[in-house]
Amino acid sequence: MGNREDLLAGARQVILERGVAKATARDIAAAAGVSLAAIGYHFGSKEELISAALTESLGTGIGDAMEAVVDETAALPLIAGFTAMFDRMPEIFASNREELFASLENSVRVARDKSGSEALVDAVGQAHLGIVEVLRKARPDLADADLDAIAKLEFVIVQSLGLLWIISPESLPTGEELARAVSAIASDGGATVAG
Repeated sequence: MGNREDLLAGARQVILERGVAKATARDIAAAAGVSLAAIGYHFGSKEELISAALTESLGTGIGDAMEAVVDETAALPLIAGFTAMFDRMPEIFASNREELFASLENSVRVARDKSGSEALVDAVGQAHLGIVEVLRKARPDLADADLDAIAKLEFVIVQSLGLLWIISPESLPTGEELARAVSAIASDGGATVAG
């Protein structure tokens, strides 16, 4: 690995051991086996490094698990794949518990002082585009506008469910409940979508 990758790995290690608030630049550099100056060189600040490390970690853990569900359900009707995705989210969140907690902690920190916001804003855009690409591969027949809309909906629901799971895991709606709501909205004969 290069210094950049070592720093990302070191940051993830320190964050998971101590939390975002207690992660120091010195501890991260030591865990990565690089100089303290490498943080500034590769990321600009410790805060940007932390945001990048958490984004990558969640993208790998939660993103890869979501991609597996999309691949597994590609032959099913779209609503069945949607149902399966959100039925699996509690298990996916549980497998990525510490990363999810650290990400929430980092999001609150960024919202309060904007340090690390560039990496976080970029991550949101990348997450959406990542979902589009996964869906496009699994469902090449969908129009680009539909892929984009589904990806945005799934991203928003995953973010909301992640927060709800942290607060009250037993309160999560099932995939079937979410799919029922989407179907009911879509079947409203009086409503049309421009576009």
